[in-house]
Amino acid sequence: MEQSSTSALLQGTVLDLASDVVSALRSGDHVRAGSTLTGGGAGEGVARAAVRVLGADALLPSVLLRIPPAPGQLAVFKEAVAAHPPRDDAAPAVVWSHWAMTRALRRTQQPLTGPPDDEPGARWLEDAGWQFLTHQLAVLAPLALPGEECAVTRVARGRPVDVARGFVRAVRRRDWQQAAGAGRWLTLLDGVPDTLGLEAGLDFVRLMGGSDPRVALQLEAARLMPAGVLL
Repeated sequence: MEQSSTSALLQGTVLDLASDVVSALRSGDHVRAGSTLTGGGAGEGVARAAVRVLGADALLPSVLLRIPPAPGQLAVFKEAVAAHPPRDDAAPAVVWSHWAMTRALRRTQQPLTGPPDDEPGARWLEDAGWQFLTHQLAVLAPLALPGEECAVTRVARGRPVDVARGFVRAVRRRDWQQAAGAGRWLTLLDGVPDTLGLEAGLDFVRLMGGSDPRVALQLEAARLMPAGVLL
């Protein structure tokens, strides 16, 4: 019972944190982005775990809108990065998620210049089938940022048609979270087939799955990103 209660608390905190980020992206209010983490509703361990689940997107308003994160929010984010480094046998997506978090943290402190530090490899994606590719890119949607340059973005840029196929498959399977993550990537890729109807597709995902704040977060990011270029 205790484990079930903790799991439910974590899931609820993740949804609350995602809702905060969505609200901040819509309003430009950095305070809203960290209210779940600084309001005292969740314990420190649960708050850190929720940040790990949401990953670098926990700081997305600061990254996309260039507004400083609230001090308490930034402190929890730093603790989550420091407390949960990937293990030696961690899956590539876990390693990349941690890398994205450290990169987001750097962006809050100084402009990024030069090549990314300690970038992991992306060989596991290079020859992946389009279904697996889309799934992994959706998991790593926090890397889908304007002007981002890393091995995962290079793989995505080389396979826009495959990502488009994955988007359609996710919509047909009613996997709104994967569809929103794939759609976020597609807003940044050249060579996306016009026949996909991406804008209408994202509107449909919003209509069907937008009540889930994790889906709404990806859709808000997709809405904002084409206009910006990160430094």
